Amino acid sequence: MLNKGKHRRPSKAVRIATLAGVAGAAVAVPMMGATSANAASVATWDKVAQCESGGNWSINTGNGYYGGLQFSNSSWAAAGGTQYAARADLATKDQQIAAAEKLLAIQGPGAWSCAGAGNLTAGGPSPDLSTSAKAEVKKAPAPAPKQTAKPAPKQAQPAPKPSHGKSTYTVKAGDTLAKIAKAHGTNWKAVYAHNKSVIGGNPNLIFPGQQLSI
Repeated sequence: MLNKGKHRRPSKAVRIATLAGVAGAAVAVPMMGATSANAASVATWDKVAQCESGGNWSINTGNGYYGGLQFSNSSWAAAGGTQYAARADLATKDQQIAAAEKLLAIQGPGAWSCAGAGNLTAGGPSPDLSTSAKAEVKKAPAPAPKQTAKPAPKQAQPAPKPSHGKSTYTVKAGDTLAKIAKAHGTNWKAVYAHNKSVIGGNPNLIFPGQQLSI
């Protein structure tokens, strides 16, 4: 169960705000004037929020207290929070702290029952705040660059093996079976044996234009 700070009950700040509506703006001006003498660091407010709401700045449990510092609607309005949002849980963290700074100036640390847990005092440093509605909008991280797969290195193609099939050779002037056989990596006897029907009975007698099977 969340602790209920003093600002959750009808407080002096709330009563002053009510009077301001009747007596005019002159009463409200001193109420809203928070000074550096009544301030606390963001880290201190974080500790108070951790005690008040578990550090959930957007909490709305339906019990009438809202946001990280558990403002009642009356305290939120008295601290000027309605300039940011209708309820504390609808405001950003910085906006809630800005309103809390004003409430701290009005009521002092005793407005929060968790003041002791956060070491909240009225004489701390002014927090560095940005109360713009876009203050806490975080940019989505840029997508990591896609890695292009490197093509696999080409493998050297194996050298073609010499064909062992038969080929045809046309005899030219000056050819001999031995010369033809040597040029084709074989011997004249094998050439003659394959072409005996073309050459005839004399292997030393061949003629230009004859088609030999090698």
